Amino acid sequence: IPREHLRDLPKSDLAIICLMIANPPIPDTSDYYLDNLLSNFLAVGSFGNTNNQSNLVQCIPFQKNTTIVLTNGQISPGIWYIGYFNGLGPARTQSKMISRGRALSVSTSITVEGCPTSALWGPYCNQTIETIGCSQFSRYNNSRDLLGLTINTRKILKTKENTRRTSFLSRSNHPIGHQLESNSTSVVGVENLITCAISNDSLCLRQGDIKFYFLDIVNQALQFEITAANFRLSQSASLICYLRCNALPQRDLHDYSGDISSAPLVIKLPNIGRWYIAIEILNKTQMRNTTAPMLDTICFSFDWQVTGCLNGKTGTDCLWEAYVLQRVPKRNPSVPFESYYVPTDERALLEYSHFSLEKFLTNSSFEQFAWTYFFLDVPQGSAGALIHVQLKSDKELNYELYSKYGGLPSNDSWDYYASRTSSSNSSVFYSLQNSTDSDMDLSIFYAKEGTWCFGVKHPNYTSNSQTYMSISLQGCHRNCNQKGVCHASVDESGLTFYSFCTCDRDHGGFDCSDELVSPNGHIRQSVFLIASNAAAILPAFWALRQKAFAEWILYTSSGISSALYHSCDVGTWCILSFRVLQFLDFWLSFMAVVGTFIYMATIKEASKRAMHTAVFILTAILAATGATRSANIGIVIAIGSFGLLIGWILEFSTARRFVCCSWRINLNVPHRWPNLAALFWNTLEMLNKRFRWLYLLFGLITLSFAALSWKLESNSSYWIWHSMWHITIYTSSFFFLCSMRVNTTNHSPETTYELTRQDTLPTTESSQT
Repeated sequence: IPREHLRDLPKSDLAIICLMIANPPIPDTSDYYLDNLLSNFLAVGSFGNTNNQSNLVQCIPFQKNTTIVLTNGQISPGIWYIGYFNGLGPARTQSKMISRGRALSVSTSITVEGCPTSALWGPYCNQTIETIGCSQFSRYNNSRDLLGLTINTRKILKTKENTRRTSFLSRSNHPIGHQLESNSTSVVGVENLITCAISNDSLCLRQGDIKFYFLDIVNQALQFEITAANFRLSQSASLICYLRCNALPQRDLHDYSGDISSAPLVIKLPNIGRWYIAIEILNKTQMRNTTAPMLDTICFSFDWQVTGCLNGKTGTDCLWEAYVLQRVPKRNPSVPFESYYVPTDERALLEYSHFSLEKFLTNSSFEQFAWTYFFLDVPQGSAGALIHVQLKSDKELNYELYSKYGGLPSNDSWDYYASRTSSSNSSVFYSLQNSTDSDMDLSIFYAKEGTWCFGVKHPNYTSNSQTYMSISLQGCHRNCNQKGVCHASVDESGLTFYSFCTCDRDHGGFDCSDELVSPNGHIRQSVFLIASNAAAILPAFWALRQKAFAEWILYTSSGISSALYHSCDVGTWCILSFRVLQFLDFWLSFMAVVGTFIYMATIKEASKRAMHTAVFILTAILAATGATRSANIGIVIAIGSFGLLIGWILEFSTARRFVCCSWRINLNVPHRWPNLAALFWNTLEMLNKRFRWLYLLFGLITLSFAALSWKLESNSSYWIWHSMWHITIYTSSFFFLCSMRVNTTNHSPETTYELTRQDTLPTTESSQT
């Protein structure tokens, strides 16, 4: 599609390719999104100057040769999904016939260029990314995971009150335990401490050089803090630290940054994943003057502190309750990943898919509102599922629900939010429906594999209400709203299941929630599609009057099979399977068209049977291999025209027997031209006597309308144009049959009766006389 024509295309004809990290993409069909998509593509030709879009769907329109290049600043490690969409927006699945739009044959080549190990990077793989090594007394030596180790294993607490927060500081490879409660007199004894340090005791950099490190966070953390030490910098120099989750940070593309030479860099509630750290020395004078001399090499060291909560607590002050939800597969699931989640606590029963929320809420008197967090894990291979969360109360709900992938949600950081009065419904991956004052129902489509956290924000006072919470992993949203059937399939890699809805004849959309045809409109369309086949009575009645019983059976069975097929197609009644009825409809329709042409050639029955047999085979192949192809109408008319031509040749050769060639060569050729001219005029005279030209003209006109109706069929106007196809194709056959002047049931000319005189006399007598 030329770029300048993209804006003029309707949504249903716009083909795009989309990429997304961690879950299958769902294209946004809003006008605002599509306008921005086309504007960026027309201006740049690709995604444009994108920032970190790891959580967004990246789409561009199809071109004949499309090349998509994502740099390491635009991609994150993990599973990437690529989706091809030939048309956007809700569409009717009324019939398989109507899906005859432009087909795209796509050949895809995917190349991932990278360094052989994660410790190397750069265009020539000559730069290193050093691992921040974490060690522990015991078998966990040489681990690089800050929170992957059980840091609170076998902890001994001697305290007058519960210790809510403990931090571990790694400095010079000596583990130190700190008590952060200022008003506590407890003594903390901790085993299996994690010690994190750079492999070298100090780091030396020249101005302009950047040093990269990475560390993995695999569980929820409160914060980690990076502090520089043992350095000497001039007043014009700064030690800048850049951090980014799951991607290399850059000066103009990072999640966090700070001057660690003046103050520590603190990251609150870091997400789970791989964090990349870049350290650079910047000289303010040199930034303003590029001709300034290079500084000498500066050496320094930096420390980091990782903070976590104990005793099932979480939050910035370790005040809030946190629970891990256990996944319980459903019995006899319709899709492989269907399951529900309940807390791993005696207060919840595994046989029930819901639990009482008030039993798990945080009791605290520090703030007006309290938080309670629930962690769950979406297993591998289930990125095509949806997370369904529902809150039901016997009184008015006064809870707010926050969710976040790979991190702890808060007032300032969350992926999706819902309350009784408002929600974050601007994403195509999120839906909040049928919510009332006492009921909250939300879904997250195609949830990413990994850890999700749901935070319930509630008033910090005791309530006598009874609220039940249920969290489940489902296939289709609201079971396709009872307007379709949910199907489960597997992606091309065979590693991920995903679900989708096949809607009924009146609905469309991602979850069949869009009503495309009203019930009255459906009845009207059904009547048109079924009753329009009554036009087959016209050629069938004419064939019966002419005693052409084979053609009568063909037209009658074609009309009946088409009516039965469309009756099944619109959901009224199916006497046979849909595939069988579709084959009969198309095959007999093809035969009716071709049989009309063959009937117009007055040839012997033996020749006609031979031609019918050949046509049976050809049209059956067309109906079985690709019945709905638009090219079939041209192929069928071509077959019928070729059969008519063959019939006329056979008829002409039978009526006029002539010598193909002579053994005697006659060089006097010009006297033959008058014979050819006479033959031409005799042929025209024969055709004039054979056909009624007015009916023949009407037949050609109605046949043209039939071809036009077939071409104009679309999802929205299928019912009217296909009904016109039924009427015009049978009417054209009727006009073609009426155009014949000769009674084709009697091919031999009638013999004229002559009264002859019989000689009864003997031969001898006659000669004498």
